[in-house]
Amino acid sequence: MLDRALLRNNSDRVRAAAVNKGEPCPIDEWLELDERRRSLLGETEELRRRRNELSKEVSSLKKEGKEADARILESRETGEKIASFEKDLDATDARMSELELYFPNIPDPDVPLGSDETFNRIILTVEEKPSFDFKALPHWELLGELFDQKASGSIAGSNFILLRGWAAWLQRILINWMMDFHHRADMEEIWVPFLANRESMTSTGQIPKLEDDMYHIEKDDLFLVPTGEVPLTNLYRDSILQENDLPIRIFGYSPCFRREAGSYGKDTRGLNRVHQFEKVEMVQMVKPENSEATLEKMAVHVGEMLELLNLPYRISLLATGDLSFAAAKCYDFEVWSAGQEKWLEVSSVSNFRDFQSRRGGIRYRPAGGGKLQYVHTLNGSGLALPRIMAAIIENGQTESGKIMLPKVLAERTGIEILG
Repeated sequence: MLDRALLRNNSDRVRAAAVNKGEPCPIDEWLELDERRRSLLGETEELRRRRNELSKEVSSLKKEGKEADARILESRETGEKIASFEKDLDATDARMSELELYFPNIPDPDVPLGSDETFNRIILTVEEKPSFDFKALPHWELLGELFDQKASGSIAGSNFILLRGWAAWLQRILINWMMDFHHRADMEEIWVPFLANRESMTSTGQIPKLEDDMYHIEKDDLFLVPTGEVPLTNLYRDSILQENDLPIRIFGYSPCFRREAGSYGKDTRGLNRVHQFEKVEMVQMVKPENSEATLEKMAVHVGEMLELLNLPYRISLLATGDLSFAAAKCYDFEVWSAGQEKWLEVSSVSNFRDFQSRRGGIRYRPAGGGKLQYVHTLNGSGLALPRIMAAIIENGQTESGKIMLPKVLAERTGIEILG
């Protein structure tokens, strides 16, 4: 959510940000309502002043034994006008608040301008792509019966996955390794609910924009979480923190559920795009002056994970048109998939600045006193499992169809080859 002062005084900036992100921008309606709201506030205040005057006059007249019926009638009529104005004021304010949920966050100045992912700027590529003296296969062929689409389709439907045998084991090992990696980086581990209420989804920016893409339990008005970012961030919703509580550095595992998976008509084979996937997520909350440096540190942290997994990767700075609704800046991490011969996104590290904290009411009290400040929130995947699994399997394949595990996993498990 954007600051009302920004909407009022920099409406052109807000409009430009929405255009650059390809989002609707109801700024003109909001400005009209803001003008009406300020007018109503002025008139209401004037009526309250008049009612106070009338109250004093009535009291004075009664003390003097004089007739006060006219003043009493005017006071009653003034009170009725105030009630009517307050009702209009509440309705105006409610509509303004509703519109404010549709304004996207404003991209940082260094974010590339562009309508889609073709304008993203690759800022780093690490390690060479693997080469084979045989034809590399995609992961779904290497997994074979262990990637049981018939069973998952029978149980849940298309674009859900069911892994068996060593494939299921590998996913569990990866989740545990990721959790331990973050734990060793001195982050607090959180085990979160996998359902979130409407307030939580609104706080982090999934609702109202993405509501149709979410799995919704109507009876309870609960949503299956689309990312661990939702419960982790909402751990501090409507909180006033102390400055020495910051930075908050937390992480957690969750399955993630998204109805939109596969709707793009591409990348739907195998583990590339599914309705449910596993992910370990990091969330940090910091003072505003520290958020840029924190974003860079989180990006380095993700890069270290990919290097330990021996996965060639590249980092892209997302263009405005590819940036999420809530993000001010985002780095995408993609790993090379040898069997598919393409890059697969496995992590996004984003700075939301105070956009989410305004929606969620997450503030802190400066140590030296003064006005409460909104924290800056950041999040990053550390990591998303399906495409990490795909890349490890494809990049580690041998001519016989067996899979060589990365050294860090082989040392952890005592197993070097799968299959």
